[in-house]
Amino acid sequence: MKKAPILIAAFILGSFAVGGVGLVAVTHELTDTKIAENQRAAMMAKLEAIVPEGRMSNDPLQDRIEVSDQKLLGAPVTEVYRVRDGEEPVALILKPVVPDGYAGPINLLVSVLYDGTLGGVRVISHHETPGLGDKIEERKDDWIVEQFNGRSLAEPPLELWQVKRDGGVFDQFTGATITPRSVVNAVKGTLLFVKEHGDSLYATPATGQAEGATDQAPQAASDAAAAEARAQLTTGMEVS
Repeated sequence: MKKAPILIAAFILGSFAVGGVGLVAVTHELTDTKIAENQRAAMMAKLEAIVPEGRMSNDPLQDRIEVSDQKLLGAPVTEVYRVRDGEEPVALILKPVVPDGYAGPINLLVSVLYDGTLGGVRVISHHETPGLGDKIEERKDDWIVEQFNGRSLAEPPLELWQVKRDGGVFDQFTGATITPRSVVNAVKGTLLFVKEHGDSLYATPATGQAEGATDQAPQAASDAAAAEARAQLTTGMEVS
């Protein structure tokens, strides 16, 4: 029996297999990259819609931190995006969770401007009843824009941060009170969190960023100290 044809056939099949796997891997990588780019563009569009136009000179998706206050923000960990115009703080955009929606958790984007007013509120995801609770979506109803834009803890006063059925100033939906009540409470909690922590939310180093990386003076001092230590080690001197 001749082995050459069998070896050639095996080699050809192996080549096709390797080529196929490589093609799938390349396609998968390109697809993942495109999906990530689209998701980033979609998120940036959401962020830009709830901050003053022309006031975002940084990349808030990179200038982000994580905070923890489940009582006010609805989740163990909450992302915060910082918006800046040069060195001037413009807004904090938080991603609180409404844990007590009618049909499950509701994920929000809440923009709190530097002066404490709301730049806007948007719904990222929810499971509320179509035709009733889903009116929290901007594309289905103006409720979330009309109720929150420009509001603050002073306007209305804190005790009026409730739906009208509970004695507050915010509209509820006909036949659906639980959803708007929960969203109002979540937005109020977000404002309270930002008021409590103030400028520290802008000053905290971005997630994954070295301590002091945005402060050139401390960084320069650290570099100088490191250089001096290396020089002392090189000359055999003891570093205390």
